[in-house]
Amino acid sequence: MLNILVIGNGQCGNRILDSINKHAFGGGKSGKLAKFYSKQKYKSRVETIAINTAVNDLKEMRFTKAKDRIHIPHLHGVGANRNIGKQVFDEKKEMIMRQIEERGSFDIAFVLTSASGGTGSSFTPLLVKEMKERYDYPVYCIVVLPFREEGTLYLQNAAFSLKDIRASGADGIILADNQYLKNIGGSIQEAYNGINDMIAERILFLLDALDSEMMMVTDLGDFKTVMSGGAGLATIGFFRAEKELPVKTAIQNALSPSGLLFSTDVYDEASRAMVIIKGDRKYLSIDDISTEIEKLSGAVGHVFKGIVVCNGEYPQVLSVLTLESAHELEKLYNVAVQAIHHEKAKKQRVEEGAEVDKAFAQIDGLEPEY
Repeated sequence: MLNILVIGNGQCGNRILDSINKHAFGGGKSGKLAKFYSKQKYKSRVETIAINTAVNDLKEMRFTKAKDRIHIPHLHGVGANRNIGKQVFDEKKEMIMRQIEERGSFDIAFVLTSASGGTGSSFTPLLVKEMKERYDYPVYCIVVLPFREEGTLYLQNAAFSLKDIRASGADGIILADNQYLKNIGGSIQEAYNGINDMIAERILFLLDALDSEMMMVTDLGDFKTVMSGGAGLATIGFFRAEKELPVKTAIQNALSPSGLLFSTDVYDEASRAMVIIKGDRKYLSIDDISTEIEKLSGAVGHVFKGIVVCNGEYPQVLSVLTLESAHELEKLYNVAVQAIHHEKAKKQRVEEGAEVDKAFAQIDGLEPEY
């Protein structure tokens, strides 16, 4: 049995974590009692921790136990200012690390965060660095990228946070992109409502599969090998059939843009892969599975495959893909650079122009007359 730690940092990380716990505590039933009971639908031992400087974000969580919601006191958040967030983490570092140490030892950890906000984007690189210095288990970050129209502060935060996470010693970064998922799902609100469950569904499938008995085996060692490939970046694809469907179609859908959390052409940009297929034996044609895996491995190199037999279930497929290049990420950084220059230019105009100060100067030496 694997020992797994899942940490949600900041509002976005908290909401994804709460979605994971929602499924673990019954898949969406009333969450009123969830924080008091610890029975979970995991094969593994899974410990969850939600960290936030904004107490209201923690209060919004419905399915995460109260003891696992860790408030880091600093007014009501850090206001999307990563410099303040870094300072708060340094001041409260031992308090945070104590919460992790009290939960025992682990085989693997996942840290969930947005790259664009304040607490999550600033805490995560420093937290990962501390964890890698103190513990010998791998730490993977699942990082959500912002809508491009969310604003200049969020865009520049995303650029610097992602760079800092990559330099922190993280064993891999799994990307999810709000912009791309919005384009698939329609409105921004629909994307916000759906992304947490999408990420949670993929993480839970992965954790379940790594602790399952398989016809063809993938395990934690294989996952580590996949995640060590490429440029330290990865994404996850998923497809669940709602009716009888050839397994090769399910695999193709899990590798297609509509199945991925981050926009990429897997046959062009992926470096290594893991594909896990689950379903009733009658749907699991070994010939069809081998054909699709060989096609993928011919393009990207090594592909680990696992097959989990579940009686009565239509095919489900999870793909984990590390990337050696990411053109969509380059586009994000181009927009982020523009955002940084825009903010800098505004600041300079205020400092140099001082139009407001000129207006105030007109009443220098005068007093109000009543």
